[in-house]
Amino acid sequence: MSSRPFLDVFKGLVRPRPPWWMLRQAGRYLPEYWEVRNRTKGFLDLCFTPELAAEVTLQPVRRFGMDAAIVFSDILVIPYALGQGVSFVQGEGPKLGPLEVDALYADGAGERLSPVYETVRRVRAALPSETALIGFAGSPWTVATYMVEGGSSREFARIKGLAARDPQTFGRLIDTVITATVDYLGRQIVAGADAIQLFESWAGVLSEPMFRRWVIQPTRRIVTAVRARHPEIPIIGFPRGAGAMIAAYAEETGVDAINLDPTVPVAWAKAAMPSKVLQGNLDPVVLVTGGQMLDDEVRRICDALADRPFVFNLGHGIVPETPPEHVARVAELLRERG
Repeated sequence: MSSRPFLDVFKGLVRPRPPWWMLRQAGRYLPEYWEVRNRTKGFLDLCFTPELAAEVTLQPVRRFGMDAAIVFSDILVIPYALGQGVSFVQGEGPKLGPLEVDALYADGAGERLSPVYETVRRVRAALPSETALIGFAGSPWTVATYMVEGGSSREFARIKGLAARDPQTFGRLIDTVITATVDYLGRQIVAGADAIQLFESWAGVLSEPMFRRWVIQPTRRIVTAVRARHPEIPIIGFPRGAGAMIAAYAEETGVDAINLDPTVPVAWAKAAMPSKVLQGNLDPVVLVTGGQMLDDEVRRICDALADRPFVFNLGHGIVPETPPEHVARVAELLRERG
């Protein structure tokens, strides 16, 4: 085995202690994050200030010793780069301006995100050699939901209506997002990312035909394009809430690994996706709760996947009220397995 545990699993190696990191591991639950965040004008300012974004990316690795860092950014930098207004309102979440699909400018969108690549370069230079660096992007359906809805949504009526009523216009939007995303991911890899993850946060709101058309097909196009340029880079897909469609996603998109959300039974996932690296899937609420339940769940997941390449992670992002000492407890439990 090499000295890079996270990357070993993508070579088919099973390690006594599974490598680990956590979704949203850099961020609001850490007091040191707020020390940096309070020096900025806002969330996007932090994302686009490489010195500070790099510091925030490194904080959890220094504190807990994860086997991978994930660059501090956001999936909505793509709409921003395409020319749509994007802002983050404290306590309300993202707000996006009016969308004119044919006014978006994909050419040069990747270049407009140059601060993110500088963050990647700084983090890669600062990380220990054994610690991997993950770049990421939102998958087209999820990014498009924010672009069409103008922010977060519960019903997704606008985007579903547009996709059903005018699939040609919606298809142009998806094509534009794909083009920008391929460029964006490629530039992160060139800057030093060792792997990439695609976040399909709203995979679970679609019927099977729409899931195949607007989730699987666009993701496959991105995976194919990235792999053509960077065949050695592991690609992780996270179709949150996809349910039984997760197996089709895994097989048909061509991703190397699947991040499981907390609702996916691990035994079922092992049988349904035997050739894929699995990542996950501790419930973030259990991480908040801590105690014996946390110990039991960490051990249960690790025991269930001990016989195959596996990355321990959450099934969704760390929530702000998570006590840092509970993350430290996960690190301790995983070290015990080594």
